[in-house]
Amino acid sequence: MIKTAQDIIIKPIITENSMMAQQFKKYTFKVAKNTNKIEIAKAVEELFGVKVAKVNTVSVKGRFKRMGRSEGYKPDWKKAIVTLTEDSKTIEFFEGMM
Repeated sequence: MIKTAQDIIIKPIITENSMMAQQFKKYTFKVAKNTNKIEIAKAVEELFGVKVAKVNTVSVKGRFKRMGRSEGYKPDWKKAIVTLTEDSKTIEFFEGMM
């Protein structure tokens, strides 16, 4: 199965910590669980036209949730923290957030 950049990068993660990390050119994304760091770096470079220095990934366990008597877990997911190179431009999508 051929993965496109849109299949790999699911959505950006907008939290206080991820917004603070932007001043160090670090951006956080929710990514597909079966992708590796090289595929994530190529997808970010293709989608946003930037240069990636490194990628850190974290496998996040789904939280326990209750709804009345029903209980279960949310699905597990993968988070990628992408660091851009010093001479790279910023990602415009995140510009209006701060």
